[in-house]
Amino acid sequence: MGASVVVGASASASSAGYRRDADGKFHNAAVEPKQGFWKTLGLFWDVMFRKPAGTMPTTGQAVPVQPITQAQLLAAPDRTLFRLGHSTVLLKLQGRFWLTDPVFSERASPFSFAGPKRFHAPPMALSDLPELEAVILSHDHYDHLDEATVKALAPKVRHFLTPLGVGQRLIDWGVPAEKVQQLDWWQATTVSGVTLTATPAQHFSGRSLWDRNSTLWASWVIEDAGLRIFFSGDTGYFDGFKAIGERFGGFDLTLMETGAYDARWPYVHMQPEQTLQAHLDLRGRRLMPIHNGTFDLAMHRWQDPFERIQALARLRSVELVTPIMGAPVDIHQPAATDAWWQAPV
Repeated sequence: MGASVVVGASASASSAGYRRDADGKFHNAAVEPKQGFWKTLGLFWDVMFRKPAGTMPTTGQAVPVQPITQAQLLAAPDRTLFRLGHSTVLLKLQGRFWLTDPVFSERASPFSFAGPKRFHAPPMALSDLPELEAVILSHDHYDHLDEATVKALAPKVRHFLTPLGVGQRLIDWGVPAEKVQQLDWWQATTVSGVTLTATPAQHFSGRSLWDRNSTLWASWVIEDAGLRIFFSGDTGYFDGFKAIGERFGGFDLTLMETGAYDARWPYVHMQPEQTLQAHLDLRGRRLMPIHNGTFDLAMHRWQDPFERIQALARLRSVELVTPIMGAPVDIHQPAATDAWWQAPV
């Protein structure tokens, strides 16, 4: 299918569910609680200078990684998944490769010398990735949209699928406009037999102090001949999960944000209890927790997202999929996965 750019979010109230002001700023349907200057300053101070112990692995807690070669990817059966780190997931569908929120840089930051640093190397070099049918982007924060990675990947990517406004950032970085499709919430596109729908999320956007909410954020529904996968991107808990579950009739696998949470920012990131409830709202069969294990973005221990969602899933009899970074996963019938974050190195 040829690429096209989808534009045209309406001003003021949107039928998709968000609000867009006359100046082009996007806003969630729910009103965001005001933090105030001093609360915001205190939060920044804590995150930057008062981190508790354990938010990063120590030398004896290295995150295990299973290296991948391009030959292994090409030989993998269809409907195989590889988690590469944080929210970066590689899917093999229709014999082609689809990549979510690729971040291969050492830091999730506008600076190469400062900002959250990776706990582990990617399971494979960026240059070793095969040709990609599509890169699927949820929003423009640095831990999801990595300029260096996008520029390196662009020659081998046929399509970039983004929420409104995010695609223009790619075009500004030199990605050919004909490769970019920008979708509003509930808009869908079909690429090489796979249908992808941008669906609501409750978050925010921006890459500087001056461009907050100038682009849209989204979750994604990925459908391949009866197989349905949900990719949450970043989001707080909201009633949109039920709407998505009702509209699509359930999911074989949900890739759900479970990490970088804090009681002080529940509007934009979910606690594990909310992650599990969102999975149930979506009528998910299996849950893979993502947005964890790669960057230090909050105040909790780095293992906490895995430990908490594992305990909650057991209580609710939810099947959890927690592969080692780089390990292949059969999307239809995943093998049992170990609690690798607890294992001694």
